[in-house]
Amino acid sequence: MVTQVCLDASILIKLVVPEPDSQLATVLWQQSIQTEWEIVAPALFWFEITAVLRKKVHRQLLTTAEGEQALRLALEADVQIISAHSLHQRAWELATYFQRPTAYDTHYLALAEALRCDFWTADQRLFNAVKTELSWVRWLGSLTENKV
Repeated sequence: MVTQVCLDASILIKLVVPEPDSQLATVLWQQSIQTEWEIVAPALFWFEITAVLRKKVHRQLLTTAEGEQALRLALEADVQIISAHSLHQRAWELATYFQRPTAYDTHYLALAEALRCDFWTADQRLFNAVKTELSWVRWLGSLTENKV
């Protein structure tokens, strides 16, 4: 049986450009390969990856060439995109319940909830907002470099 795990775009960004906790994202990604997790994400995943990398280039945190290379590397990642209209309604409900300003992040929550799988994020604010009620949400910063 394949274990599905939902990953936030912030995790993949840390794999393709140096950021704080990039080494932890690498540990998590290697673990996903070793344990043969099926990485899943909502349809907005690739839009977020592209937008974040473009913003880094615009802010001159990356050169255009570095941004393009990072995007190429990201697009090679084996991430299964799952889209369903029902996710939008549930994302809205979760955003309302947890008082989130947008529903982007709650699409990941809605997907992980629907699939009954863990959701990993590098967004500590999101994690802090939901951790007491959603035990299946995992924060990248809680990892050590030796274990997942």
